[in-house]
Amino acid sequence: MNEPPVDLGTDPLEVVGRIRTASNATFVGTVGGVSVVYKPVAGENPLWDFPDGTLAQREVAAYLVSEATGWDVVPLTWLRDGPAGPGMVQLWQDEDRTSSPVDLVPSHAVDDGWHAVLQGTDADGAPVTVVHEDTPALRRVAVLDVVLNNADRKGGHVLPMPDGRRLGVDHGVTFHVEPKLRTVLWGWVGEPLDPDELDGVARVRASLDGDLGARLRELLTADEVRALGARCDRLLAERRFPDHEGDMPAVPWPPF
Repeated sequence: MNEPPVDLGTDPLEVVGRIRTASNATFVGTVGGVSVVYKPVAGENPLWDFPDGTLAQREVAAYLVSEATGWDVVPLTWLRDGPAGPGMVQLWQDEDRTSSPVDLVPSHAVDDGWHAVLQGTDADGAPVTVVHEDTPALRRVAVLDVVLNNADRKGGHVLPMPDGRRLGVDHGVTFHVEPKLRTVLWGWVGEPLDPDELDGVARVRASLDGDLGARLRELLTADEVRALGARCDRLLAERRFPDHEGDMPAVPWPPF
């Protein structure tokens, strides 16, 4: 007899470990043998500039927008109950640990095919530079961040996959109505968006008038959903990567 399929929404969620480096309570768990990340709402630290909703709701909203682009940038993410109460659950990803889409290198060693983002010095006073690769897969993450108004795209929040895809995780501080984009992926400022990127943004914009908009309004405020549509409209009108604006620092700290 065939085994019944795993129900990720209702089958028991078992916690097997905790990610101590996360700023909010973050656990590794399993649902029917499937590995997941679990972030309970009860473990979220309040944010004065994101007073509405929860990190968990915004994580799920980011997944829904990613799905609307058709790019599969954000791993499957959903809301459900768990050992520490309701929270966000996301499929665990086995990344390619031999690859680093965002890196810190000596300033004299920035190779072709990489964009320099931020310069500084290391513990010995030697010049170092934060760089990111120039690839279509990473560009998709950067475009999605503009759409989401992601205030915390650290290098460690980009997962390099063995098949060459670049996935984005940790989207709890997104969708603000004011400009909040803070990212290490600034290498394409002013460059034109390519047809695939414009099509992905257009798919999100069109979906806001249908099922996507209805689902997002269950997770975000009406103003946040309207601001999302306005960001899509602006990208489709200007057709290029925007520059930094607003009062937020351009790059999150630490950048990894």
